[in-house]
Amino acid sequence: MNGKKGSIQINIPAPTTKSKHKETGRKQENCSDGCSCEAWIWRVWEFAKEDTNRITFSFKVGLAVLLVSLLILFRAPYDIFGNNIIWSILTVAIMFEYTVGSTFNRGFNRALGSLLAGILAIAVAQLALCGGRIAEPIIIGTSIFVIGAVTSFMKLWPSLVPYEYGFRVILFTYCLIIVTGYRMGNPIRTAMDRLYSIAIGGFVAVFVNVLVFPTWAGEQLHKELVKSFNSVADSLEECVKKYLEDEGLEHPEFSKTVMDEFPDEPAYKKCRSTLNSSTKLESLANSAKWEPPHGRFRHFFYPWSEYVKVGAVLRHCAYEVMALHGVLHSEIQAPHNLRITFQSEILDAATHAAELVRSLGKDISNMKQRHETSLMKRVHISSERLQRAMDTHSYLLIPHFESVDNYSKPLPKLSHTISSILDGPLNQMMTEFDASKQENSVSQSTEAVPTAQTQLTESYHEMMRKQSRRLYSWPSREVDAFEDEGVSAMEFQPRMKALESTAALSLATFTSLLIEFVARLDHLVEAVDKLADMAKFKQDGV
Repeated sequence: MNGKKGSIQINIPAPTTKSKHKETGRKQENCSDGCSCEAWIWRVWEFAKEDTNRITFSFKVGLAVLLVSLLILFRAPYDIFGNNIIWSILTVAIMFEYTVGSTFNRGFNRALGSLLAGILAIAVAQLALCGGRIAEPIIIGTSIFVIGAVTSFMKLWPSLVPYEYGFRVILFTYCLIIVTGYRMGNPIRTAMDRLYSIAIGGFVAVFVNVLVFPTWAGEQLHKELVKSFNSVADSLEECVKKYLEDEGLEHPEFSKTVMDEFPDEPAYKKCRSTLNSSTKLESLANSAKWEPPHGRFRHFFYPWSEYVKVGAVLRHCAYEVMALHGVLHSEIQAPHNLRITFQSEILDAATHAAELVRSLGKDISNMKQRHETSLMKRVHISSERLQRAMDTHSYLLIPHFESVDNYSKPLPKLSHTISSILDGPLNQMMTEFDASKQENSVSQSTEAVPTAQTQLTESYHEMMRKQSRRLYSWPSREVDAFEDEGVSAMEFQPRMKALESTAALSLATFTSLLIEFVARLDHLVEAVDKLADMAKFKQDGV
């Protein structure tokens, strides 16, 4: 029931509400199968639409397996290779990777591992045969233990981690050959047949992956790095735009704001993915090293590792952008009139910085080397202008009410670039408070000093109640909130002073992070220039 203020309110759910929930539950149960099936189909469609190469890869794997299976389905090939042709199908299933470079890498590990395992199996089998019927199983068992221990230890060696799959191939190939040969009585014949079958499967896998719509790891790495440049630039512009335009009228409570979930900031998610791209870039770079010259990458020993280094420098820039987003979504913000005071300088620095990052990404995409001297100069000038504006007008970040006796002192004159802050509610409050203080000083000149200070504080408290709720922070708190917490009139002034100091510090943090981002761009330009030199990018205008 609904009671008056101060009474206990008890809400009893109506019976219709329960029935509605039951009906809703029945509908969900009835359509659970159909809806889940449709949702699953839709997710599959979106997943395939995101990267069409996934569909191509699936069809290529099916084609390669079919070609190898024909050796078993037709009688003539099966009579030649026998049951060992099954190893061709296993080889295709294991070797076939998403990119050509990964397939070559797997193929090399598979071929080398199988060859070493075959040689070891033949040597140990011959040694076991010479030992007699009693010593033969002991020698074979001991060799299996030694090979398993050594290969498992070696694949953990840091420098041999890229060849981990090769050591695994050595282990299971050796075990299968030596055990099968021991039972069949002809280990040499068994090893040779299986090596032939593995070679056939590897050849089919490489043939299909290279000639049928190939997906090159180098091209994927190139596009991924360019996309990261654009993501960082877009996220920077998006963050600065919201910081200068959003007045906090619909800003959610900080406790309910979950980082990484900003649906109105699509560029933020792209920038966040850039931070997690290190593993992907390294994997693509390792695969690209195995690929032959192709497409735009036509010379040998292409510097794929430099792409990883450029990506690492770019991620350091992305960290600064993520920090800017953190300031944007923090609980206490600088007042809107204070933020727009430095709007021109902040926007100019962010725009030129984003333009430089986007230009570097375009140079990599077009594989052209341009010396961004003029653009870098504009970025540095805009950054210095922002730094100079913050240094010159740093007094705006300091609370104006140091004590009650100083309220009647006029504020210093501001330049035309920041004079808009005087038009805000702070100037209005100070003017009203000065007039009230003068009236009180005339009418109560004969009273004691403690009584006058108490009345001035209470008058100040009443005027603060009339001000805008966004005077000292964004989003701010109502003046009544301090009363609810039991803050007295004497304690109100230092609390508001601390709140204004914290809010102003938010603006200083934002500008400092932006200046730090500009400083990191020098390292980014150097890394891109080094990549352009080593990759032999075309000079601009050539």
